[in-house]
Amino acid sequence: MMMIGELLIGLLVLFGAVVSALSAFGLIRLPDVYLRSHAATKSTTLGVLCILSGAFLYFMFYLDHVSAKLLLGIVFVFITSPVAGHLNGRAAHRTGVPLWKGSVRDDLSEAMRREEQGRQVQQKDGSKLEQDNRN
Repeated sequence: MMMIGELLIGLLVLFGAVVSALSAFGLIRLPDVYLRSHAATKSTTLGVLCILSGAFLYFMFYLDHVSAKLLLGIVFVFITSPVAGHLNGRAAHRTGVPLWKGSVRDDLSEAMRREEQGRQVQQKDGSKLEQDNRN
C-alpha cells in the first residue's frame, strides 16, 4: 500500500514537472505576448499546483506532518498566477500590442469600446450637471 501511494505521489510530481516544462517551451515558441502569457500562467499554475500537492501529500501521509506553508503556497499560486496573466494581457492590449495575425477573436476590444462609451456618457452627464448648477 505504501508503495502505491509513493508511486501516485511521484506521478503527480512528474506530471507537474512535465506540464511546467511544456509551458516553458510554449513561452519560448508562441508568437505573441497574449499566447505567451497564457502559457506562462495557466499551464504553469497547473504544473506548480501538481508539484506542491505532491509534496503536501508526501508530507501528510509519510511524515505525518500537515504543512501550512505548502497549503498557503497552493492557495496563493492558484489565486494570483491566473490573475497576473490576465492583467498582463490587459495591459498589453491597452498599450496597443498587436494580436498575432492568426488570432480569430478579440473579446477585450469590444469590452473596452463599451467601457469608453460609458465613460463618455458619464462625462456628458457630468458636464450637464455643471451647467445646471451654474444656471
